Amino acid sequence: MEFHRSHGTTTTIGSTVTMALPELERAVEAMSALVQDGLLAGIHLEGPFISKARCGAHDPALLREPEEHVIAKLLERGHGAIKMVTLATELNGGLRAVRQLTDNGVIAALGHTDSSYEQAREAIDAGVTVATHLFNAMRGLHHREPGPIAAMLESETIAVELVNDGHHLHDAAVELAFQAAGHSRVSLITDAMSAAGAGDGSYELGALAVNVVDGVARLADNGSIAGSTLTMDSAFRRAVLVNEIPLEQAAVAASGTPARVLGIDDLVGSLEVGKRADLVVLDDRLNVAGVMSHGRWITEVPAPLVNQVTS
Repeated sequence: MEFHRSHGTTTTIGSTVTMALPELERAVEAMSALVQDGLLAGIHLEGPFISKARCGAHDPALLREPEEHVIAKLLERGHGAIKMVTLATELNGGLRAVRQLTDNGVIAALGHTDSSYEQAREAIDAGVTVATHLFNAMRGLHHREPGPIAAMLESETIAVELVNDGHHLHDAAVELAFQAAGHSRVSLITDAMSAAGAGDGSYELGALAVNVVDGVARLADNGSIAGSTLTMDSAFRRAVLVNEIPLEQAAVAASGTPARVLGIDDLVGSLEVGKRADLVVLDDRLNVAGVMSHGRWITEVPAPLVNQVTS
């Protein structure tokens, strides 16, 4: 978390990968303690309620349907810390699970899904409000079978996540999402795994072996992209300099929209009186020059920048 904070992420959501249910319960309990301590803003369960056909870097042997009692047990173990759950809502019980989550104040996200356009629309009507890393690990956009991508881009109630690292998405896909959804519905995310900041080498994602080469994480057995080593400053910088998104719009996608989606925009996400003093100072090349968290500088900031910010 310290590494990501130094790269401009002042508020972090911890995501789980698919694992056996007892192990997942223990992970949720451990992470909930971090939420209580203020180190994490919440927990995101990415799996095990996802499609085997679109599982990406999740162990297909451990995937399961979203049974009501299983979700209830996980929510209980989370002590209110679970903020979002990604589902393939076409699974048996998927729509019921969406309603169960939203009734408990948890964001239901559609992702790792093989759903059709019509199934995605049903999920949105049931209460889905987030597209987990749009384009990645879901049925593709086709002119006769538009699938979930079209459904989520056209819905004004859906925030679409983008992993803008130059590997997960073609630049044209990033730009299409901004054009179709508008910057107020785009959330730039990192989807970063433990290899972020640690360099190339061999790692594990859950029980799966991952190789990181030239900063790109892939499963050792089949080469599927396995999370990322992305940092938020890099995603933001790429949005502005490569995708030519106006700086103010990219800032909303990197900060304001995620805060609004998570329901914490009364505390963070923009610089306003009464909100927490979290801010990131960038130089003229959009590199991080300083980071403040809770009113305290956590990186050394050049004196002229300190004077400008504090004056």
